[in-house]
Amino acid sequence: MKLKKVMAICLASAMTFSLAACGGAAAAPAPAAEESAADEAEETEAEETVAEDTEASDEAEEGGIPSYTQLDLSQYTDTEATIKFLHHKTDRAEDGTMDKMVAAFNNEFPNIKVEMEAVTDYAEDSLLRLSTGDWGDIMFIPAVDKVDLPEFFMPFDTLDNLSAELNFVDNWEYEGNCYGIPYMANAQGVLYNKAVFEEAGITDLPTTPTEFLEDLKLIKEKTDAIPLYTNYAAGWTMGAWDAYIGIVSNGDDTFMQQKFAHTAEPFKDPGDDTGIYNLYRILYDAVAQGLIEDDYTTTDWESCKGMLNRGEIGTMVLGSWAYAQMQEAGDTPENVGYMPFPMTVGGKQYVNAGGDYNYCINVNASDENKLASLIFVKWMVEKSEWCYNEGGYTVVKDGKNPEMYAAFDGCEVLSDQPAKAGEETMLNDINAESELSFNAGGNDKVQRIVEAAATGSESLDDIYAEWTQKWNDAQEELEISVDY
Repeated sequence: MKLKKVMAICLASAMTFSLAACGGAAAAPAPAAEESAADEAEETEAEETVAEDTEASDEAEEGGIPSYTQLDLSQYTDTEATIKFLHHKTDRAEDGTMDKMVAAFNNEFPNIKVEMEAVTDYAEDSLLRLSTGDWGDIMFIPAVDKVDLPEFFMPFDTLDNLSAELNFVDNWEYEGNCYGIPYMANAQGVLYNKAVFEEAGITDLPTTPTEFLEDLKLIKEKTDAIPLYTNYAAGWTMGAWDAYIGIVSNGDDTFMQQKFAHTAEPFKDPGDDTGIYNLYRILYDAVAQGLIEDDYTTTDWESCKGMLNRGEIGTMVLGSWAYAQMQEAGDTPENVGYMPFPMTVGGKQYVNAGGDYNYCINVNASDENKLASLIFVKWMVEKSEWCYNEGGYTVVKDGKNPEMYAAFDGCEVLSDQPAKAGEETMLNDINAESELSFNAGGNDKVQRIVEAAATGSESLDDIYAEWTQKWNDAQEELEISVDY
C-alpha cells in the first residue's frame, strides 16, 4: 500500500518471505532388474534431482525461518536477537503486565530482548508509522487493505495449517496465507454491575433493545448509578458499538464481509427490534432520555473502570476484553458481569466471537529478527495466558475459556465468514469511500449520535438517511452491485 492509500484509510478511520513447509522428499525406489537401460537412466536422473532438492531444502530450513505450525519452541531457546513490539495496550504497559510477560518469556528465551512501545491513539498512529516503516518487528495490524498485506508483513503460515491449531485466524488471510494471529479473541456483549441490577429489581437479563432501555430506566429510578456510561470523551470506545452490526443484530455470519457492502438500505428499521437501526437506537434513546452520565464530554476511560466495579455505573457497551480490567479496578470484582448484547433474532440471541488485534511481523525485518519475532508471538499466543487473563475467548483450539461467559449459555456463538474471492478489500474500500468506517475506527459517527440525541439537533432517522446516501454514493463510485 502506498503512502497515499495509507493516508486515505487513516483519514477514513480518524483513528514474502514464504513459510511453506520444506521437508525432505522421500528417496526414489530402486529400479527393478527388468527395467530398460533408458528407464534406469531416467530413474538415476530423478534420484539426483530429488537429492539436490532435499539438500537445498535442508539448507533453507537451517538458515531460514519455519512456519508457525512448524516452529518447535523448545528447539530455539538459544536464539539471540533484539526485537521491538509496537502495541496499543497502554494500560497494561502502565500496570506492569507487559513487563511481567516479557520477563516470563525471557525465563525461557534469555537472549531475545523485547523492546516495547505503547501507543495511545493506535488506530491512527499505527497507520502513519506503517507508512514510514518506523515501527519495529512486531505490531498489531491496523486497518490496511488485505491486498497490501504481503507488502508489509511476513505470512505466519497457510490458512489450512494455522486454522487446524488456532481459532479466528482468517481475518487477515490473503491468497491462502495468514498474515495475522489474534493476541486474544472477544465475544461481543455488555458489561454490567450485578449489584446495581439487583438494587434496580432487574431479575432477568434483557434480550431486546426495548427491554434494555426499560432496565436502564429502572436503574435511574431506583439506584444512584449511571444507567449507561457512553465513554464519549475517549473517542475510540465509541467504536465498540460497530462490533454488533452483523451477527449480533441479524444472526447472519455472512452479512459483515459478504452482504453489507452490497446492501441498498442497511440502516433501515426492520420493525422487529433487530438490525443496525435498533442497535444504534439504544444509544440514541438512552441519551435522549437522560439515561447516561450528566456530561458526556467529561467521561474518563481510566476512572470508569473503578466506577463500574463500585456500582457507580450500571452498564457499558464494550467487548469482553474489558471485563478483566473492570474486575481489577476495585474491591468488588464479583459484582462485574458480562451479558449477551440485548438483541433477539427469530427467538435466539447471537454472539459474535472473533479475533481482537492481530500480531504481525515486519516483512522487511532481518531473518534473525523474523525468527525471534515468530518465537515471541507463538509464546505469547500459546504460553503467556494473556488471552485467558484478559477474559478473552480462547485463540488456541480446545483452550480454556473464563467463567465470565456463563451468561452466554443458550446463545449461538458465530464468527464472521470471510469475504468472497475477489472481494477481500470491498468492505475496506466502501468504508473509506463513504467515510463511515464501520469496525475500522469510525468513532466520530457514533459520537455524532450522542451529540444529536443530547441536543435534539438531529433525529436518528436524519442520521441514518445521511449514512444511507453516503453508502449508496460509495457503492456507485466503486461500482459495487446492490444485491440486497
